[in-house]
Amino acid sequence: MNVFRQFDSDDVSVVISELLIATADSSDALLDGSVNEVLRALRERLKLDVVFVSEFVDGQRVFRFVDRSDHAPALRAGDANPLEETFCQRVVDGRLPGLIKNASALPGSFDLPPVPFPVGAHLSTPIVMKDGRAYGTLCCFSSAPNQALRDKDLQTLKHCAQLVARKLELADAQGIQDPPANWALEPIDKYESKVWKLP
Repeated sequence: MNVFRQFDSDDVSVVISELLIATADSSDALLDGSVNEVLRALRERLKLDVVFVSEFVDGQRVFRFVDRSDHAPALRAGDANPLEETFCQRVVDGRLPGLIKNASALPGSFDLPPVPFPVGAHLSTPIVMKDGRAYGTLCCFSSAPNQALRDKDLQTLKHCAQLVARKLELADAQGIQDPPANWALEPIDKYESKVWKLP
C-alpha cells in the first residue's frame, strides 16, 4: 500500500523537503525507502498517467524507472529511443517549457517531436548532478490535457529530481558506476515522517 495516498500534493511536498534535509549530509536509508513512493504519489495526486526517470546515454533516452497507471502507454524500464525525438531533450535545451497543460494547444513554432502515443499534459525537469551535468529527466505526463496543473507542481517535480540526483550521487560514491538491469527506486526501509506518523 502506498503510504502517501492519504495525503494531498502539498503534504507530498513536505515529505520531499524532509527527505532532502534528511539526506543532505549523509547516505540516509530514508532516500531509498521513499523516493519510489513519493514519485507514485505525485503522479496520482496530479492525475497524470506516467512518471519516469530517464538517463541520456549516447544520444538515447533510456527509461530507468517507470510508474504508470493501468491505462497508460506500455513504457518499461530499459526501453530507449533517440534523444532528439523526445520532449525530454527539448525541455533540457529550452525548446519546450517544463509545464505543458495541453500539448496540442502549443503553437507550431514549438516543433513537437513525433510520439507513438498522445501526450496531453506534460511536466518535465532535468536531473542535474553536482558537477552541473544533466543525467536525464524526471517527467510526468498524461494522454489528456490537464488545466489544473500549476507552477507549484513543476517546483515539486524539481524537488523530486533533486532526490533522484541524490540517490544517483550516493550510488556513485559507493562505486556503482552503471545501473544494473533492474535499476529501480524501490523502497528498502519504511519512511518515518518528522511531521506525522504514517500507518
